[in-house]
Parts: sequence; C-alpha cells; structure tokens
Amino acid sequence: MAESNFIDYVKIFCASGHGGAGSAHLHRAKYIPKGGPDGGDGGRGGHIILRASHQFWTLIHLKYRKITRADNGGPGGENLKKGKNGQDIWLDVPIGTVVKDAESGEVLFEMVDDGQERILCRGGKGGLGNNNFKSATNQTPRYAQPGEDGQEGWFILELKVLADVGLVGFPNAGKSTLLSAVTSARPKIANYPFTTLEPNLGIVKYRDDKSFVIADIPGIIEGAHEGKGIGLRFLRHIERNSILLFMISTEEKSILKGYQTLLKELELYNPELLDKKRVIAVTKCDLVSEQAKARIEKQLPENIPHVMISSVSGEGLQPLMDLLWTELN
Repeated sequence: MAESNFIDYVKIFCASGHGGAGSAHLHRAKYIPKGGPDGGDGGRGGHIILRASHQFWTLIHLKYRKITRADNGGPGGENLKKGKNGQDIWLDVPIGTVVKDAESGEVLFEMVDDGQERILCRGGKGGLGNNNFKSATNQTPRYAQPGEDGQEGWFILELKVLADVGLVGFPNAGKSTLLSAVTSARPKIANYPFTTLEPNLGIVKYRDDKSFVIADIPGIIEGAHEGKGIGLRFLRHIERNSILLFMISTEEKSILKGYQTLLKELELYNPELLDKKRVIAVTKCDLVSEQAKARIEKQLPENIPHVMISSVSGEGLQPLMDLLWTELN
C-alpha cells in the first residue's frame, strides 16, 4: 500500500435520520362524512451502519468524508399508509477497526469479523398515526405522534492491524529486511531510523500450503508510550497480534537490556501485552563471530524461545519460521 495512503485514524460526524410523523387523518368518502381515524404511521429514519470488509486495509476513504447524514423517515398518510423508511447508509471499514465516542473516549465496539455489521447511529422511530389511539371512549382521535429524533455525534475510528505475528524492535533492527526475506512484501528498507512509517503486512508461505501473517510495526524507542518518536501512534497495532517477535540487533551494546527496554515500553503502554507469547530473534548475526554468538546466547532469557538469524545470508530463517508456526499452533 502506498505510504501516503495508509490512514489508521479518522474522526467523523454521523447523524441518523429522524422518524417521520404519524398522520392524524380522518377517513372521508362520498357517503361517509364522518369516518374514523385512518392516519398511518411515520417511517423510520435511516440508520448509519458500519460494515467490516477484508477488501479495505486503510481508513483513507473516510478521511475526506467528515460528515455523514442519513435520510429522515417519511410521514404517514391517509388510509393507514405507512411513511417511507429513510435510506440506510453503510460505511465500510477494515477488519480490526475500533470505534470510540470522540467526546468521552469510550470504546463502543470493535469490528473483528469480515461482513460484521454494527449500527453506529440508529434512525429515529416513526410516529404512530391516530388510528393507534382510537378507543371506545375516543373513536375519532385527532392527534398523532411526531417521529423520534435520530442519533448524532462525533466518533473516532482507529485501525489495529490484524496479524498472527507482530515484529517488535528498535529502528534499524532489521524488521523490514526480515519481512521482505520471508514474505512477498516489499517494504521500504534503508539504513536510517524510521524507514518504516506505517505497518506493513506480509504472508509467510509455510510448509504444506500453510501460511501465517506477519506485521512489521514501525520501530519503538525508549519513551514511545509517552508519544516520543512515532511509537505511540503505532503501538496499538501490536494489540492484535497473537505472538510478539522481539527483534534485537547484534549491534546493540546489550541484547538483554534492549529486550528489557522494549518489554518495558509495551508494559507502560498496555500491561496486557505482556500476556502474549514472545519469541526473540537476534538479527544481523552475519556481522559477528561464533564466539560473539555464544556470548549473546548466555544473555538471553531462558524462558523465552529464541533464534539467531541473518535476513541477508538466510541463517536461521527456516528455524525461526518453524518456531513461530509451533508457537502459533
């Protein structure tokens, strides 16, 4: 996807339609000068409905549609004619979209399944016609209900990328290089910080036609949970991943300290992230000797599975894919 086209946050205003008014009509005919009530009910106002679709990967199509209003319901008519319902409006969003109330910040719901539909703003009910109010003591009611107001408000839509494995690491840890080596994705790769400015997805073609999805998340720096760098903007994408693959370069002064820093940033952002499965990949192993690799092995946490890899030479890539598949299943 184009760099400028990846939009994962939009704020939109939505208003559903008002319900149509009920009719207070009294039946009149040539030989029936004083007929009873025959006013029909008003129509329902149009809903605004969100629909999750796998065909969408970004919210860019809503970035320039700040205001959405549905039609009002039609008024009821004579001869018990019901008013026309207002036309519903569907807004398609990517799977993984979180919907929040813009004023309170409350999470209203999440769109997690393809084809899932949720009413964001419910259309107002149509008013009852006077036919509904006739009784033995009031056979010709001359009143009817007005339609109910629709709902309106500002909403925030946030996209959290859905992937089996999320790549977590500092800038230049080799995340994009790994993604390009094991999938058909072609992320931008260069030797400077924040080459990746948006999440990139790639599908790993595993053995026997099996596959899983990897997400390359922009690099995390110390203080990312406070909004430093670009970390805060993208940390939410990690919440959707089943496994977190911590990628730490042999260029780091301390592999263990680097791992602990990344872990701390995730914990400060959302402590629940620590409940996810973790795997460590020590990258750029083609740059160090076998003796250095042995020293690095001793630094790594014993309770977290790890693999030494080089995306350039291919060292350790298949064992890493085997480990990720095992952990996923």
